[in-house]
Amino acid sequence: MAQKRTKKSVELETIWEVPDALWERIEPLILEAYPPKPTGRPRTDLRAALNGIIYRLRSGVQWNKLPKQFGDDSSVHRWFQQWCRDGFFEKLWAMLLRECEELGGVDWQWQSADASMGKARFGGRKSAPTRRIGPKPVRRRACWSKRKEVR
Repeated sequence: MAQKRTKKSVELETIWEVPDALWERIEPLILEAYPPKPTGRPRTDLRAALNGIIYRLRSGVQWNKLPKQFGDDSSVHRWFQQWCRDGFFEKLWAMLLRECEELGGVDWQWQSADASMGKARFGGRKSAPTRRIGPKPVRRRACWSKRKEVR
């Protein structure tokens, strides 16, 4: 049974974009892990890419339907995949959690999880066919030919 909260909570507005104060903390992590290359094409704006990732995760919109304000949809998706592979989101989460805990913003006594039921696209996960346990009976051609003659 969940415990009642004693503190009065303040509703926060939905975050679609990273605020300036938060970006000042995130940017050094990104630049440390992914320093800009001195040559080649200029890379996409990483703040816009992070905003696009947040927008995609919060709204559920398809990658190719991201608004143009976030930059090229394939670049945003590529950065999302790169950051997932490298564990960047875990590092970011740990940094934010550490700062929230220092401010007294994490209440470890009360936790909740949310899930949603969605349509299984393309029938969901397919299982392997079930093997037969006994021997498979074999029909003989002779029997079939005799049946045709009798009729």
